[in-house]
Parts: sequence; C-alpha cells; structure tokens
Amino acid sequence: MARERLNRDQVVEAAIELLDDEGVDGLSMRRLGKRLNSAPTAMYWHIGSKENLVVLAADRVWGEIELRDPAEAGWRAAARALMRDTYATVERHPWLVPAISTHFVYGPGMARFQNHSYGIYEAAGFQGRDLDWAVNTAFTFVAGTALLDATRAAAARAKPSDVVQRADEIVAQYPRLRERMESFGDADPAETLGQKFAFGLETILDGLEARLRGEGAGSGGGATATAESASRAALP
Repeated sequence: MARERLNRDQVVEAAIELLDDEGVDGLSMRRLGKRLNSAPTAMYWHIGSKENLVVLAADRVWGEIELRDPAEAGWRAAARALMRDTYATVERHPWLVPAISTHFVYGPGMARFQNHSYGIYEAAGFQGRDLDWAVNTAFTFVAGTALLDATRAAAARAKPSDVVQRADEIVAQYPRLRERMESFGDADPAETLGQKFAFGLETILDGLEARLRGEGAGSGGGATATAESASRAALP
C-alpha cells in the first residue's frame, strides 16, 4: 500500500492490532510498514514518531468504551457499566495501561471518557474536590487491577521452576498466606479474576454511596477544580 493510499486512521488501526499482538516493545515502523505493505518512511510521514503513534493508538482505544447515561440508568449502574467496560477494554488491549504510565496520553478519546466519568459522579451528588477524588478512585481501581492481572499473567506464562520453587518456600513460612494460596489451588483463574473484580467494584461503589450519606470520613470539599486540575485528577 503506497504512502499516498494510506491515511492516518489506517496507520493507527494497524498499530493497535500490532500493539495487541506484540505490546509497546514490539511496535516498530518496520513491522507496521510490513503489515500495511508500505515503507517504514511512510509511517513517519503520517504519524511523526513511534511515541506519537502510541499516544494516538491509546487515545483511539479510549474511544471504544461505551458510555451509559446516568440520568437513564442511575449513577451507580452507569458507574458500574463504565468500570466494567473500561476493564474489558484494557483486557483487550493489555498494552494500554503500561503505555499510559510512560506516555502522556491525552486526546478526544480520554477527554470523552473523563467528561462522562465526571457526569456520573456529579449525578451521584459529589461536588468540588470530592468529585475529582471519586472519579480518580474508580479509575485507579480499574487501572491497578488490570496492571496486576497483566503482571500475574506474565509470571504464569514464564513459570521458571526455580522461581516458583523459591516462592513456594517463602509462602510456606507464613501460615495465613499459605492457607490463602492453597485455597486457590483448584479454582478457575478466569472465574477468580471475575469475582475479585466484582468484589472490588461493588466495595468502591458501596463506599462512595456511604460517603454521600455522610457515613464516611470528612469531606474534602473545596471549590470546583480548574479545568487543568480536573483533567489531571482522573489520569494515572
């Protein structure tokens, strides 16, 4: 595919596919050009640099997340749906969370996601700094869970016998830890991950709801955040 027949959207979509397969470390203009049957120089012509391509791809992925109207569904159902769909998105694109930890990913996709997040927790009744922290709490839970899952999956794929043996020896010294580890021996990993995520999600929503009823710690209060601080509040 010649450079003049390519456009930026095609390059970004192909980059997302490559990132899904190979991760950020596996992304290169040479590999991308091969996928598009085009010269690597054409990739630079359309997107400028690898760093910029990662940013464009990540922001495009944020645009995949479905947004449920809290006015129709209720704030808690909308928050639950957003957290679940965000988690599903980062599972489909496991490079996304590591990418946003090393690149400043900000564009229409992220802004759309953040604006909707603020709308949900504003509908719940949060204001000012508490609104920022509610948005940040939900985002941090999803991103942190996804990162931990990815780390554990990588460790499971590696399975170096000496490391596993050493870990078992360490765990054996701590009875509570040993008991809990042994309890997962025959558990289905996918089912366990789903239960873990559901527990954390509902616990966060319960806590936020309790805070709205005045049952939590003292409110942060304060004036509504400026546009700059508000945009940063939901970023990792």
